[in-house]
Amino acid sequence: MVREALQIDQKDNVGIALRPLKAGTLVSVNRRGGDEIRVSLLDDIPFGHKFALRRIQAGEHVIKYGETIGMATQHIERGQHVHTHNVASLRGRGDKR
Repeated sequence: MVREALQIDQKDNVGIALRPLKAGTLVSVNRRGGDEIRVSLLDDIPFGHKFALRRIQAGEHVIKYGETIGMATQHIERGQHVHTHNVASLRGRGDKR
């Protein structure tokens, strides 16, 4: 079976596409620890890009590598593309986490 996506850290609320994925695809996400979950994609996801593994509320931290990489600027539904259009970077702002 071809791996389509993965979760890097158990705390992550995003998955990473290991190849370009089309909206409507039911993706099997290999999770850290060996189990897997299935997520139906709402958007096309380019190779290397993120998608939500669960609903992320506006103002909630987006977690990748087990660390905060940004804050959701709007609600992000499970399976939706997670990128600059719906996440604000916190890097270099001096904000406290």
